[in-house]
Amino acid sequence: MEFYTSDLCDKYKDDVQVALPLFKSYGGKSYFEGEIVTIRLQDNNKDLVTLLKTNGKGKVAVVDVDAKYVAVVGDILMGFAQENHWSGILINGYVRDIVNTKNIEVGLFALGTCPKKCPEPSNADIGITLNFAGVKFENGNYIYADEDGIIVSKTPLSM
Repeated sequence: MEFYTSDLCDKYKDDVQVALPLFKSYGGKSYFEGEIVTIRLQDNNKDLVTLLKTNGKGKVAVVDVDAKYVAVVGDILMGFAQENHWSGILINGYVRDIVNTKNIEVGLFALGTCPKKCPEPSNADIGITLNFAGVKFENGNYIYADEDGIIVSKTPLSM
């Protein structure tokens, strides 16, 4: 790991937003960093599947489902994320299949788990500003997440 969020907060204290401690790690990596790609799902994960099938090298999908109690990511979507080199996924919502997702080398932070998957397809909004956990997530900003927390910056940070 090339960063610790606590050290980044010390060094860039006026330049980062710190998310409320609502999220748990469910991926094979307990840390991730990258450029934010935002997506707001309405009632399902169809457009997230499409997004995770694109090249995600150096990117993190930040997903807002308004904390609805349905799973939007499981082992299949995590497999797509790994195949396409996504650094991580942060979900203002829930996940499932965590016995398997913890073995996939992609970061995955979510509010918790839910065995029920999303309902049938509807459209999503991609590339919009999202607000949750006390943070504004803007497409093209940068996110850093580890066991200490999640921080967001307008520019890339370095140690």
